[in-house]
Amino acid sequence: MTRRIDRRGLLAMTGLAAAGAGPLLTAGPATAARPTDDAGPVASGSIPADARPGGAYDRYVAGLAAAGKFSGVVMLAHRGRTVLSRAYGMADEQRGIRNRESTAFTLSSAGKPFNAIAVLQLAQQGKLTLSDKVGRHLSGIDQEIAERVTIHHLLSGMSGTNTPPEEVERVFHSRADVHDFYQRRARLATLVGVPGLPSTAHAEADVTLAALIVEAVSGLPYWDYVERNIFARCGMTGSGFFTRPQWLTDRHLAHPYMTVAGGSVVDALHHLDQGSPHDWVEGKNPGRIFVDAPGDGGFASAPDLVRFARGLTDGTLLDRAWADVFLSPKVPHGPASFGAYGTVADILGGQAAYQRAGGNPGVGANWTIYPHTGWVGVILVNRDAEGLSLQDLVAREMQAVTGVAPDGGAGG
Repeated sequence: MTRRIDRRGLLAMTGLAAAGAGPLLTAGPATAARPTDDAGPVASGSIPADARPGGAYDRYVAGLAAAGKFSGVVMLAHRGRTVLSRAYGMADEQRGIRNRESTAFTLSSAGKPFNAIAVLQLAQQGKLTLSDKVGRHLSGIDQEIAERVTIHHLLSGMSGTNTPPEEVERVFHSRADVHDFYQRRARLATLVGVPGLPSTAHAEADVTLAALIVEAVSGLPYWDYVERNIFARCGMTGSGFFTRPQWLTDRHLAHPYMTVAGGSVVDALHHLDQGSPHDWVEGKNPGRIFVDAPGDGGFASAPDLVRFARGLTDGTLLDRAWADVFLSPKVPHGPASFGAYGTVADILGGQAAYQRAGGNPGVGANWTIYPHTGWVGVILVNRDAEGLSLQDLVAREMQAVTGVAPDGGAGG
């Protein structure tokens, strides 16, 4: 029996589809399969044909790049060793810097699970419990939220909170500016639903309040806590919460190329006065933020995300029991798709796949962990393209690894 991949299970999908894909992207030299760390050799019999270099997934991405529809990096790793690594397009067209395997991309919502892991680390240490009410750790917030919403509600997206509409045209100028702005917005949040009931809403307050709790309990700014206790522990040396000045000057950070009104594609960092014309992100420009909001985003390379996935499953980040708490399904999304703490758990071809996606104008990111078979997949994108969505790329990756085709047919 086959089934269609539950597309509702792909979180925070970016509309990479935009009017006009810009100039043709010349495919860079393919990166040879090589280890990301010191894991043992890959057994050829355990590698599906579609996931190998030259296989269906590799050919699909190469075709997109040749047609000017993909700029970024894709990586497949098996038991810690790279099976497929490809980089296409430009990280910074103005300076002639190409995307490489080591290029770090902004993650958007694909970085939100770092927030949940930070909270669970503190719970593992006995410094908080998931049943704590928000008001136990934070003051100055809506009374109903303080007294009725628990940390578990925040992490599972079931708080029932709502925040005023986002000010997408604001340009930030410092870390303090960003922190103060989002802290004020969290204090403007109100309770509009019933805590504990599933919601399809994107609750900004869930993310910010959890990050503020990390700060209150740990005594560190959220960005510093994650860099020290997640990135450093996993050996994610190219990852961080970089500021806009760093984004503009650091040669290993990919710039976001977004479609604007009229169909042209521009470097968002050099055109802060322009924004996306698309409904789901109308007016947004990811370059306007000085540093990612507390609880959100961050930058990472594909090899670093493979290291993160390994650190999540080998005890580096959380004890096994607490890692199970992080990944275990909490909320049903469909027949075989479930929400966890900041991730989605799908059952595909008889195996589990845990993934998180994120998107902004000119930005797409997704990482997927296939724990039963030892696979990790990473997709990082830095250019809008007409007729292509991150969802399409994720579905093709999942087909290559699990054999479940995006149209519900058997893969192969």
